[in-house]
Amino acid sequence: MRDADDRAEKKSTKTLEVVEPIGRRVLIRKDEDKKITKVGLHLPDKIEIPTLTGRVVTVSAEVERDENYPIKRYDRVLFNPKHAIPVDFEGDNRLFVIPVEDVVAVFRREPA
Repeated sequence: MRDADDRAEKKSTKTLEVVEPIGRRVLIRKDEDKKITKVGLHLPDKIEIPTLTGRVVTVSAEVERDENYPIKRYDRVLFNPKHAIPVDFEGDNRLFVIPVEDVVAVFRREPA
């Protein structure tokens, strides 16, 4: 009887799977590739303007402690995708783990 109770308890408690970067890395959700040019021209499905920007989903503990990298969760960043490792975690596959050195800029809003 105890085994049945344990199995029922395991089924009722759902766990969430998270991705936590290790070392000097950050997890970024890449922005959608653009299908419209700045002047408003719609591009065919086969042609897209690659986007090198995204939002920081999480940073590793090592990056969080390092004052040389002022990158925080939810920052919008410009990054070099050369060393980006795709995370097959979502259907749209826009999550990437990248070395913090590949973050080349952080977009900040100046107070008015």
